[in-house]
Amino acid sequence: MSRFFKRQDSDSDSSSEESEEELLLSDDDSDDGKPAAPASAAKPMSRFLRKDGDASDSSDSSSEESSGDSDDDEAPAKAKPQRSRFLKGGAGSDSEGSSDEDVKRVVKSAKDKRADEIEAISKAIDNAAKINDWVTINNEFDKLNRLIQRLNNVGEQVPPVFIRTLDSLESTVNNALAKEKDSKKKMEANKARALNGMKQKMKKINKEYETQLKAFHDDPEAFEAQYLAPVEPVVPVVAPRQVSAEAPAGDEFATVGRGGKSLGVGGENVFQKLALIQEARGKKNTDRNIQIQRLEEVYSATATPYAQIRVLLSLISARFDYNAAATHMPLDLWAAAQREIENLIRTLVANPAYTVQEIVQEEYDELVERAPEPGGVVYIRGTVISYVERLDEEFTRSLQNIDPHGTEYVDRLKDEKGLYNTICRAQAYFESKNQSDPLARVIMRRLEHIYSKPTAVVQALEQATGSTTALIRSLCVHLYQTENSLLRTRAILSHVYHHALNNEFYVARDMFLMSHLPETIHNADVATQILYNRVIVQLGLCAFRSGLIREAQSTLQDIFTTQRVKELLAQGVHQQRHTTLTPEQEKAERQRQLPFHMHINTELLEAAFLVSSMLVEIPLLASIDSEELKRKAISKPFRRLLDFADRQVFTGPPESTRDHIMQASKALQDGEWEKCRDLIQSIKIWSLMPEEKSVKEMLARRIQEEGLRTYLFTNSAYYTTLSLSLLSTTFSLPLRTVTSIISKMIWNDELSASLDQGAGVLVFHRLQLTRVQQLAQLLADRANQLVEQNEKVLDLKTSGGPNAGGGASWDRTEGGKGERGDQQQERRGRGERTRGASRGK
Repeated sequence: MSRFFKRQDSDSDSSSEESEEELLLSDDDSDDGKPAAPASAAKPMSRFLRKDGDASDSSDSSSEESSGDSDDDEAPAKAKPQRSRFLKGGAGSDSEGSSDEDVKRVVKSAKDKRADEIEAISKAIDNAAKINDWVTINNEFDKLNRLIQRLNNVGEQVPPVFIRTLDSLESTVNNALAKEKDSKKKMEANKARALNGMKQKMKKINKEYETQLKAFHDDPEAFEAQYLAPVEPVVPVVAPRQVSAEAPAGDEFATVGRGGKSLGVGGENVFQKLALIQEARGKKNTDRNIQIQRLEEVYSATATPYAQIRVLLSLISARFDYNAAATHMPLDLWAAAQREIENLIRTLVANPAYTVQEIVQEEYDELVERAPEPGGVVYIRGTVISYVERLDEEFTRSLQNIDPHGTEYVDRLKDEKGLYNTICRAQAYFESKNQSDPLARVIMRRLEHIYSKPTAVVQALEQATGSTTALIRSLCVHLYQTENSLLRTRAILSHVYHHALNNEFYVARDMFLMSHLPETIHNADVATQILYNRVIVQLGLCAFRSGLIREAQSTLQDIFTTQRVKELLAQGVHQQRHTTLTPEQEKAERQRQLPFHMHINTELLEAAFLVSSMLVEIPLLASIDSEELKRKAISKPFRRLLDFADRQVFTGPPESTRDHIMQASKALQDGEWEKCRDLIQSIKIWSLMPEEKSVKEMLARRIQEEGLRTYLFTNSAYYTTLSLSLLSTTFSLPLRTVTSIISKMIWNDELSASLDQGAGVLVFHRLQLTRVQQLAQLLADRANQLVEQNEKVLDLKTSGGPNAGGGASWDRTEGGKGERGDQQQERRGRGERTRGASRGK
């Protein structure tokens, strides 16, 4: 049995303790200069660990130990320390681990390991360069750059082998590019891409290590010797610090960051700290909150305008990058960014010798303070207009994601005044610098904040009592002169919207038609098409408020025909039945939505459209005799609702706006104009109109007039003569107004009758059509149908259908409305004149 196994006796622990004591005593004796005793003599096996059959084993081991004693006598006095037999390579395991004792383990530091790894990568690059394997060179060079970046992070010096590799790679890349240019056979596509990538990387890296490369070129041996020279630690002598009585109590302490590194800044150190912070921007483990705090500390230590501008540009960018994945920017960060943008504009205005531009031709050292020469200008790379636009966009996003029915939305909306002031300051700055493109963009931002607001709100924003129309006109005129077609289009639409909001229908309509936007709006972006739809809707409401019922109905019809009013106005996402949106598409749709305070009330819009359709459709239905012509509707949405109401067996009291209008339409058909008026005026949605009382009076007057027309169309077949005074009394209209309406109907061939002024009566004429006349009228109607069908087919072929242009759902409202509408009205007038003539004969 091997001596490494022992019995589980109670005295095993004590025996092992005795053997350890003997080992210690033997070590003490060896330290006194005496020859080391043999291992067997210093460490005899305890008798308590032996078994009965181990006598022979012990005798054999003693003979071997005795032979080993003679050898140990000839050895020098210094013997190696005794190791425990229970360890590998100990006294009892010489045969098993003798080979392991010959191998010496070398422990390398992390610095040496990194140096070896850099050396290996450098050799791999050299080998790949010999066979022109640029893909491998590109990959290995990326690994090498990551290692060097790791060295810079821990504060170590760049090894000479890296500089030597850069030097050789530069010449290799240049030679390869020259050969490729002269060679007739082109390089493989992947190798060519890798070579071009190496060219760009080498250009960037060589610029960063320009000083080291120059030193290496001058004397490579001295450069490597300088790296290998030992650096003796310098122990600073700390002198007792004398704190003056004027120094503050906290002057002994310095702000430190991670790892105890001091964050103190001042003088030229400002730009170095700024460069370090910018290098860490966007990296994986960078804490953006700490980065903002460091930039604030750097800004507090700045003393020159140049340093303040540089730090503010970086600080504002860090604010906007704080949480890019969030739906909107936190309110405290937004307020801080607004203050810093105002500080930046204020600093630039106070120091006109400094100018911030997106494109700066000259290169400059960002680590050195720059001061303007007498009469000169210092150009700083950056952008102010982008910060202003981003601030405005974040404000809109916050309004999109806040509940509009709570107090938080109102509190957030109060910040618009400060944002508007910032935009005005930016406009004044760009005007002073005569920068045309940023000036046009900031004017467009200012215009978007005021074009859709009433005069009182705009005057509150402007803090002035001047004319709002003159202000908007001046802004739009400036945008009309820009080269940017998108800004010109949006300026025209904003100008038209403002005129329509102020009930200037004819001015807005003429400006809208002269711009020819209906012909080109399908090529615009989605946001501009949304603005176009809003202008169409506001024009229709303006016509309705002005009493122009036919114009209002024809204008609003294009929007309501699509049955997607909220989607076209960006006031809601339309859920289609058989199509599903991807998360990206749904996110894009929600980002297009307008804030709640800019919404146009769709219920008010629907009420205006249905009432206008009622006043146009009901007299037209009464004037048509044949059922085939009655099926041709001017307003299909209204006719659909009217047919549905006619099919109802039981009709209860009206509840919604549609119920009121449908029951009013039936009353108007029956000649009950008073009931129709009461139902229309009882709609509560009219309270949202700016001039509610005048709108209701206008509706009552138009209902009386259309009620008279409907009555004449319906009962003309049953009367020979009709008293004008009776008509005046029945419809509560002045006799002069009744005479005017009837004369207009006779002039337009809508009514086959004549006026007898002496008797004060209306005389109706009747004539039975011959068979030839009936066939001619039928042929004319069929020809009109054929022309209309051909025009529809032509429109589909020329415009590519309703979904042409890829924008799909946003260009349904355009499409040559003016020309086709005029043609339809002309054909309708010819048909009505034909019918009137047939009745008059």
